[in-house]
Amino acid sequence: MAPLTIHAMPGGLRRPILIAAFSGWNDAAEAATTAARYLAVTFQGEKFAEIDPEEFYHFGLTRPHVRFVEGSNEREIVWPGTEFSVCQSAALTRDLVVGVAIEPHLRWKAYCAAVLELARRCEVSLVLTLGALLAEVPHTRPVRLVGSASDPELSARLGLRPTRYEGPTGIVGVLNTICREQGIPTASLWANVPHYISGIENPRAALALVRRVLDLLNASADLTDLEDAGRQFDENLATIVAQNAKIAGYVSKLEARAAEEEAAPAEPAPGGELPPASELVAEIEQFLRQQRPE
Repeated sequence: MAPLTIHAMPGGLRRPILIAAFSGWNDAAEAATTAARYLAVTFQGEKFAEIDPEEFYHFGLTRPHVRFVEGSNEREIVWPGTEFSVCQSAALTRDLVVGVAIEPHLRWKAYCAAVLELARRCEVSLVLTLGALLAEVPHTRPVRLVGSASDPELSARLGLRPTRYEGPTGIVGVLNTICREQGIPTASLWANVPHYISGIENPRAALALVRRVLDLLNASADLTDLEDAGRQFDENLATIVAQNAKIAGYVSKLEARAAEEEAAPAEPAPGGELPPASELVAEIEQFLRQQRPE
């Protein structure tokens, strides 16, 4: 059985963009998947396709969930699949196909082939992947976005700062490479997330990704929820910094490094190595969790 199932092919698609985000390695502080889901909800996305998880997930590593069916005492199994929603909102001049999933464990080439089959059948004009990475950046600065695109003009429109990263990659990197090899326009947009608050959802990073996608679409949307969450996030961190001299000193060092890199980006920032942040992470995350509403 083919892994891709399209329940109902949307009609009249207008130069759709496929936006994909994957939780796990590619999704520091859940910023990328939060952004993708926010776009799907904002533009009234409706599920229309999915990729069966059987061939692509190790269920001992990512277990299915059991839940009660609404309005009954019956329980159902929720598998870690890949769902695609289509957004055909009047607020958009082109449509969106949004896919959100857990990064698969197995058969990445076959998985990407299923994604690209959907892209071809929907005649998408661009595959845009969202990601988030841990970086030694302060939370007090605007979220830095980096990435790449198959076309220089598209890269300029997205305002991408090119990255020269070499090393391990995730499903996002593989999917973008296969798109380029098969002549499908592609771009990847990543938010830098402060590594010392990696275990808490970061609405500021998600908001930065959403805004950049909206810029690409020449669209606007009500971002009040994310903006409010971002302000609360900043207030919580400001409280932590004010109460803890060690954390304040660490953030100050990160701010100094960021300022030096902005002044002379081609030169390495002087001042020696930053102290390890591991001893700060637990204290910060515990405080932020305590601020969450019940």
